[in-house]
Amino acid sequence: MRDSRELAGAWSRFQSHGFVPPPPDLADLVSRYWWARWNLRGEPDYVQLIVPYPSVQLTLSTDAPPLVRGVCRGRIRRTLSGRAAVFGVTFRPGVFRRFLNAPVDSITDRAVPATTVFGEDLPAPDPAALLDTDPPAAAETMATELGRLLRARRPPDDPVGDEVAGWVSDIAATPDLRRVDHLTSRYGVGARRLQRLFAEHVGISPKWVIRRFRLHEVTQRMATRAAAEPIDWAALAFELGYADQAHLVRDFTNMFGEPPTSYAARY
Repeated sequence: MRDSRELAGAWSRFQSHGFVPPPPDLADLVSRYWWARWNLRGEPDYVQLIVPYPSVQLTLSTDAPPLVRGVCRGRIRRTLSGRAAVFGVTFRPGVFRRFLNAPVDSITDRAVPATTVFGEDLPAPDPAALLDTDPPAAAETMATELGRLLRARRPPDDPVGDEVAGWVSDIAATPDLRRVDHLTSRYGVGARRLQRLFAEHVGISPKWVIRRFRLHEVTQRMATRAAAEPIDWAALAFELGYADQAHLVRDFTNMFGEPPTSYAARY
């Protein structure tokens, strides 16, 4: 049976999270900082669904060493237990190649020690502050400290990576981009080179990125509709370029691990 804490946002009783925007001088590298904390003492573990994005993450946790997490191609389920917190940096898709000094697809579906990327003397702030103080204020302080780290470790500019990052932003903002051939025509690059550049700088295929951002529109539609307002799935499938509703549901289920109606029940 389904954990009742998954439904209708009941997870917010024991978990909270938030975001901190990057300062202007790091906005070309960082999409956002984020934090989460939970308290499950005296309760069973909770399996959390995390939706994947084409972004590399640096995570600092109270219950794990600092990690660099590559892009995950499929659904992510993490087990939360006890009382803990995590602070993260979401890097802008396309830019982490310059930090990693290797193709980003070399860490796809993997997590590696952050020290292997940022050095053994990684001056990481302590996410325990999120547990014992006002979390938004603690997160602002941690973002400031990590900003110093990123400025100190800032790699040389990478014009190719910046171009690919611009393509990903364009895909996110342009609903009409639904197929790889739309990208090759728009950017004037062959399909093989496009695939190679995405593997090198994003860590995932352009087809995956397109699908992820089109499905993001589905979750946005769920979030903005009135509670009693039904979604016309057939019309939405057509609007997003799917042949029919069944294809939309299949893609959504493959990406998120459950059909859209079950996902909607969480929130």
